[in-house]
Amino acid sequence: MDFSWSPQESPFREEIRAFLKANLPADWREQVSDVEGEERESFERDFSARLGERRYLSIGWPKDYGGLGWSPMQQLIFNEEWAHAKAPRSFMGPGVYQVAASIIIHGTPEQKRTFLPPIARGEVRWTTLFSEPNAGSDLASLQTTAIEDGDVFVVNGQKIWNTMAHKAEHGFLLARTDPKAPKHKGIGLFLIDMRWPGITVKPIVNMADVHSFNTVSFDNVRVPRDRLVGEKTRGWYVATTALNVERSGIRYHVPAEQLLDELLAYVRDSATGERRPEVRNRLAAMACEMQVSRLLSYRVAWLQSKGTPPSYEASVSKLFAAEMTQHVIGLGMQVLGLRSQLAGGNRAALHGKMQKLDRAQRAITIGAGTSEVQRTIIAKRGLGLP
Repeated sequence: MDFSWSPQESPFREEIRAFLKANLPADWREQVSDVEGEERESFERDFSARLGERRYLSIGWPKDYGGLGWSPMQQLIFNEEWAHAKAPRSFMGPGVYQVAASIIIHGTPEQKRTFLPPIARGEVRWTTLFSEPNAGSDLASLQTTAIEDGDVFVVNGQKIWNTMAHKAEHGFLLARTDPKAPKHKGIGLFLIDMRWPGITVKPIVNMADVHSFNTVSFDNVRVPRDRLVGEKTRGWYVATTALNVERSGIRYHVPAEQLLDELLAYVRDSATGERRPEVRNRLAAMACEMQVSRLLSYRVAWLQSKGTPPSYEASVSKLFAAEMTQHVIGLGMQVLGLRSQLAGGNRAALHGKMQKLDRAQRAITIGAGTSEVQRTIIAKRGLGLP
């Protein structure tokens, strides 16, 4: 692997930084006071439109589909700079990554014309409708059905842990088209409108008091045949395109790196490191772990740039980065002491951020495949174990 940046990549990083500096105030979160309200919604839509004008939402797409055709390494650089700037991501979710990749590879010409341009312009949000109450890590055990009825499929069932489904205009749905087929077969993948009759979205508020997850129920929802992506019994294979993008790991390390930077700044300012040498040792060890995670992410992007689809390498990157993020949070809780548990007030360390992350990031080793699933993939595909 070549660790140096190409002549195209270094200027690209500066370009992204310049755009963010010109278009995103450093204190935008303070300016947008309502975390879930109309003010933030309006700000993010406006900002997303500016991204769409520059085609930054589709930098990795082929030029034929409205993208810039830039490399996976440039996509990684973009994600790094985005996270360091703490820029909003609500319009950069599954639509930009998983949905677009699946449509580009498996979609019909009409699906590409209909769905890709609004995603690239930052006009719509998508939610993935994969997991079910009894089908999480064993996703292929899903029971939601899509029974063919003439020119439509009638969908019944329930999905869970659907991120931002309450705000999304469209959904990326896995449903069983042949209940009698083996579990990895007989599954279809559909592009749906979240406002269709028969769809009910209910909130799930997590233990960090944040509403981002939902349950979505389907009661005789009629989905036109032209919303089917690929063959009606091969949706699982289409979905692996989306899952591989989600698990690629080329952006998992960045939030943890950002958090470690904040923790280091706090320790320096409070002189805690000078009084407690063991803190310096643990922070130094965590910095080493962070570099390993970054290079694992770089390796995945490098493989993609060489035209080699990552397999177990993506699982290595995702597993390491997810568990490292929890390690950083745990270290922060210990280093900051009791002040890390305060949610607000002038005595709360890092404005109460650490205690919130301690609750919210419990799920990072579950989403996009649990740590146990990642280890199984590594053992089978990477080590050749039975």
